Amino acid sequence: MASFNEQLQRVWHAFVKERGYLPATAREACMWGVAQGMIAAPDYDPYDRLSEDMSRALRGEYATDRMGRRYRKNHAVRVTKGGVQYTMWAILGHSAREHMHKAFIQRREQIVGDCFQLATDVDVYNDFHNDQEPIQIPFDFRDDVEERKLWNDKTAA
Repeated sequence: MASFNEQLQRVWHAFVKERGYLPATAREACMWGVAQGMIAAPDYDPYDRLSEDMSRALRGEYATDRMGRRYRKNHAVRVTKGGVQYTMWAILGHSAREHMHKAFIQRREQIVGDCFQLATDVDVYNDFHNDQEPIQIPFDFRDDVEERKLWNDKTAA
């Protein structure tokens, strides 16, 4: 039996194939898949849905410090207890150093994972189109980060 993700992937591929591989939203594909009987619209536990909404809201909450720096206020750490994964949230100015250190390490790992996948995707694209000049994406972000800091300092002044 296919996993739920595999079912959704099948819906997506059938949907875009039928539409001529045009860009589309995931919502459009889901609505089409339900209408085609390929997947069922799920019944959600309201607390699961609310906690997803709250997590999204917490991720999107920012504040500004006394120096004018905009920072993410809430930080998550993923932990596993008894084989179940939980996301523990804490507020930056009120959380223990251990929590924040883990949160920063986990966010960095997400960035590394995204960069690795982007590098792989670029390499595969370039291999598919080896008759063209390869697309090159730099992964040294030091100058970008420093430039953003300077830009933020200028706009805050």
